[in-house]
Amino acid sequence: MSDNSTRRRFLRAAGVTGVAALAGCSGGGDDGSADTRLSWHAGGTGGTYFPLSNEFKSVVEANSDFTLNVQSTGASVENVGSLSSGDADFALIQNDIAYFAKNGTGIEAFQGNAVENLQGVATLYPETITVVTLADTDITQLSDLSGATINTGDLGSGTQVNALQILDAVGITDFEEQNASFSQAADQLRNGDIDAAFVVGGWPVGAIEDLATTNDLQIVPITGENRQAVKDAASWFADDTIPAGTYSGVEEAVNTVAVQAMIATRSGVPEATVEEVTAAIFDNVSDLSIKTDFISRDSAQDGMSIELHPGAAAYFEA
Repeated sequence: MSDNSTRRRFLRAAGVTGVAALAGCSGGGDDGSADTRLSWHAGGTGGTYFPLSNEFKSVVEANSDFTLNVQSTGASVENVGSLSSGDADFALIQNDIAYFAKNGTGIEAFQGNAVENLQGVATLYPETITVVTLADTDITQLSDLSGATINTGDLGSGTQVNALQILDAVGITDFEEQNASFSQAADQLRNGDIDAAFVVGGWPVGAIEDLATTNDLQIVPITGENRQAVKDAASWFADDTIPAGTYSGVEEAVNTVAVQAMIATRSGVPEATVEEVTAAIFDNVSDLSIKTDFISRDSAQDGMSIELHPGAAAYFEA
């Protein structure tokens, strides 16, 4: 324990020096205040990525010399682009999107355009696929979505990718697609502008919680033959269940599928910086309040779909 603590103190100093050197090369602030600032890209404010990222910000800033600038974004696909360009130092993404990006495959955005500087830090928790509608729409199973108007998530997001994979896997091709954030999708459901929405995130998702306070919800299950078809079509999907009572008025557990949320970074971030930030988070999981049943050092490589950044590897191998 004392050896690791000593190493962390050394890495903290080294990490600050490394970031300062990079900032100096790019014209950082004269007073040095920007030298330890890191950009962290999250997701929409109505999902899980944004509030969880702000909890990470709190523990990192309390346990290291770094500060995190957390930004709301369109989530996975957009975040990969931000890491690729150097606009983000860390980001939350889905493990399937990470694999597609790193290998230049899977979806149009990455076909033949591999993001070579993308590297992993840690996996976090299941990202549950939630198909939500209102109780009075009479949509109770996936086949009822045929001919419906469906919000599949922000254009280019991991949510949209998953939604279209699922609809295709179960043979639903006749639908009108809308693209908006989780919060906007909730408003669309309230206003009757759409029939259903796909939401991908760790339950409970804030936008669905808020919707449940004003409307009676129906969570559409992905189960039986449909669930198997989805898993056969894309190996990233695993069985998942939304527990009874997760959302007001939804009193029975709902079977569905999930992918995995993860922290990613890029190869240009110094090894010492990544190790220090990773240590600040995983040495202080008890200070988090979101998804704490899933986030731990022991499970942080489960479902990791790309190579680790050397700084993350150093932390988890210590």
